[in-house]
Amino acid sequence: MTSLSLEFFHSCSAGAGSTKAFPNSFSKRRIRPSHIQTHVSLSCSSRIFSSYSCSATLSSMAEEVEKQTFDVERAALLVQELRGSFNSGKTKDYEWRISQLKGIAKMVEEKEQEIIQALHEDLSKPESEAFVSEISMTKGSCKLAIKELNRWMMPEKAKTPMTTYPSSAEIISEPLGVVLVISTWNYPFLLSLDPVIGAVAAGNAVVLKPSEIAPATSSLIAKLLEEYVDNSAIRVVEGAVAETSALLEQKWDKIFYTGSGRVGRIVMAAAAKHLTPVILELGGKCPVIVDSNVNLQVAARRIIAGKWGCTNGQACIAPDYIVTTKDFAPKLIDALRDELEEFFGKNPMESKDLSRIVNAYHFIRLTKLLDEAKVSDKIVLGGQRDEKQLKIAPTILLDVPEESLMMNEEIFGPLLPILAVENLEDGFDVINSKSKPLAAYLFTNNEQLKKHFVRDISAGGMLINDTILHLTVSTLPFGGVGESGMGSYHGKFSFDAFSHKKAVLYRSFDGDASVRYPPYTPGKLRLLKALMSGNIIVIILALIRWLRSADKIDQ
Repeated sequence: MTSLSLEFFHSCSAGAGSTKAFPNSFSKRRIRPSHIQTHVSLSCSSRIFSSYSCSATLSSMAEEVEKQTFDVERAALLVQELRGSFNSGKTKDYEWRISQLKGIAKMVEEKEQEIIQALHEDLSKPESEAFVSEISMTKGSCKLAIKELNRWMMPEKAKTPMTTYPSSAEIISEPLGVVLVISTWNYPFLLSLDPVIGAVAAGNAVVLKPSEIAPATSSLIAKLLEEYVDNSAIRVVEGAVAETSALLEQKWDKIFYTGSGRVGRIVMAAAAKHLTPVILELGGKCPVIVDSNVNLQVAARRIIAGKWGCTNGQACIAPDYIVTTKDFAPKLIDALRDELEEFFGKNPMESKDLSRIVNAYHFIRLTKLLDEAKVSDKIVLGGQRDEKQLKIAPTILLDVPEESLMMNEEIFGPLLPILAVENLEDGFDVINSKSKPLAAYLFTNNEQLKKHFVRDISAGGMLINDTILHLTVSTLPFGGVGESGMGSYHGKFSFDAFSHKKAVLYRSFDGDASVRYPPYTPGKLRLLKALMSGNIIVIILALIRWLRSADKIDQ
């Protein structure tokens, strides 16, 4: 196994602990390891079959698996096929783009219950959360793209300088070509389809690789897209390590990856071999600063909605830790306790409104954070866990040591540490001592503090007096900075992310001046300098001087 495969194995699939089978092929007949194992077991244990027939079955199954394996060769053939479709020019056509967007919108509308069921199977995601955060947002992206596509595709006029007179210019948005979208598991439907919508709107051919850690949703997306869109230009590759590695070996015109920074580095390294541009939507430790002059109940509710209402904290923009003053921390904890009980009951482990941890690997990772020395005694609320159900209750901790794993790794789960500081300015230092986050939140009514926060904290995006809602605003770019990612999308930013802005300058054969051509003279140089200065008076004076000198030469 290559180092790339090993990294993917440890960060995406290894120890995933899910009893669900992982898809292993992009073909219409999807063969999964668990299916093979069951078949072999039944064949070998049956008294009807002899040892010879059992061996024959094993051999036959091995041949079938080999045929279905998605390797580098098959990945190359897939890219070649899609590049042929793109080169035919059909994906550039407005009508083709609109028809694919309408197909995706129709798919989401008609298969809503199947989507909700898949999300529940993968994450125990509540129906309301699945609808609001995945289905409605995907619908919204489609609706906006369909409505605005004609305007997005129109060339943008650009001003031209005096040095190119007479001329006109425009900027044309052209599709990049064949692009790869690698999705993640926490919002497996939205984060798969949202970038695909942008790529299709921009006129590209697309390969989508959904996350194998959300196998029900991955399988459903593969089945539905095969039915609702043009498969000659839009394809889904299911699978895990081998499939992703094979895809990353290929030459793409852009790669869009959502996931961890660790795998993001691998994606970027693979892309660098072909000078392929990338968009990396990663994460980080998203901070929340809470001032004492706020509506405490509203602040607590909005923090809870952004933390435990987002796949139980398994979201890249979920609050990762809170900073508040020592005097205010007890009041904030009491407010969070009251509102958590209001939302999820006295025993949140029984609540149907909390998603489960995605698999055993991440459950163990989170319990390791909780059980670390000098951390376990910092729990002030929650801490209950059930490994069989893969559930961890909303957990609040106070004054977790800065050197702990919890304060140095992205939590990505239902644990929320609170750091108590002497004054909020100290909290700014805490935030700036860490890598730049994907999102940063501030709760305050102090206008000076708001200005200070916006000016002095660097983050992918910011929200004042709420959490997570900024990503629903299609007129705002969504993306990271530094280790939280690069590039952005949403709304027209998605269209732009998968487009090349081609500069075009138009000139006629009129206005051809000898000043630009040899032989070079002091007079020509003076006129060129005047033209490049952009000062109309200087240009006129230089032109008069030039004409006078030209007249003398003619005489």
